[in-house]
Amino acid sequence: MVDLLAAARGFQTELRARAAEIESGRQLPADIAQRFAEAGFYRACVPEAYGGLEVDPLTLSTLIETIAHADGSAAWCVMIGATTGLLCGYMPAATARDLFADPNTILSGVYAPRGKAVEEGDHYVVNGRWQWGSGSPNAKWIGGGCMIMQNGQPQTTPSGIPISRMMLVPTKDAELAGNWDVSGLCGSGSQDFAFKNVRVPKAMSIGLITDKPIARPLYAFPAFGILSMGISSVMLGLARAAITDLIALAGGKTPEGHRKPLAARARTQEDVAEAEALLRSARAFFHESIAIAWDEAKGGGKLSVDARRDVRLSATHAARTSARVVDLMYNLGGGTSVYKTSPLQRIFRDVHVASQHMMIAPPTMELAGKLLLGQEAEISQL
Repeated sequence: MVDLLAAARGFQTELRARAAEIESGRQLPADIAQRFAEAGFYRACVPEAYGGLEVDPLTLSTLIETIAHADGSAAWCVMIGATTGLLCGYMPAATARDLFADPNTILSGVYAPRGKAVEEGDHYVVNGRWQWGSGSPNAKWIGGGCMIMQNGQPQTTPSGIPISRMMLVPTKDAELAGNWDVSGLCGSGSQDFAFKNVRVPKAMSIGLITDKPIARPLYAFPAFGILSMGISSVMLGLARAAITDLIALAGGKTPEGHRKPLAARARTQEDVAEAEALLRSARAFFHESIAIAWDEAKGGGKLSVDARRDVRLSATHAARTSARVVDLMYNLGGGTSVYKTSPLQRIFRDVHVASQHMMIAPPTMELAGKLLLGQEAEISQL
């Protein structure tokens, strides 16, 4: 059995040393991406039957968190590549096996249905442009969500919901915009990409809501739940790194106008203790929710609404708490935090970019609140 967590720990020193290179290059260096693939990170969510590792969700979360403790952009690329591997659980078996015939295949993609697909025999003809193509420079395949069009209008389910499918295309057939120039997660390569009249075999299209996945516990987890977990895991790792870096700084820094080092000041002690309590508490709720859901998935191959609700609630809470922890540590660092030589400034920028993802946005809390209060709610994407 591949020990993904040991492999992730083995990358930490190098990732910290190469953080500036990763950031300035605006993408994960190809050699690191290749070695991540060889370590199995991108096969974490691919079914074992198709050449993957099919890890449990808690292992996936801890893997991403461990990488994020060293570098947020690298962890984001691992998160996107690994969670995109879930698509294989929804594909025809032969197609998925072919896709991962090369075990070092890297996937990327965006499910948001910003494209349009028109049926043409055994294919779809696809056009569209997507933002947030994280990890795309190193990916062999990239996917984009599309509305299925008929007579110029989106096809809908009997309940009137537009039908969307993710179209997986060789990255060489996509147009990468090279426009990733942002404040945080700078090295994730999350540029725009476009498909222009690309023909996609129907077997390479996936409907995460309408298609039935392989009957294995991991694929009983909703894909959007797994994605929210991945985002929160990046942020948890960044929050832990902020505490680690502040503690290292505090022992040697005496703030201007003070005689005591930062570590000896009451405010520092209080805020570090609060940050530690906040982070451990949020992480415990997050892991508890994942464990309960995993037990349900193993027991009956299906997750209850309560389990799905709690996974999303705990993921969003972990994300919000992580941002709060980073803010506390950044502010304690004072003027030191703003220098490019300080990891705290990069962690601060990374965590606040990650916090903008729609999977952990305020509507998630609203949805969880509705369910807790017994109100009617749309749960198709829960």
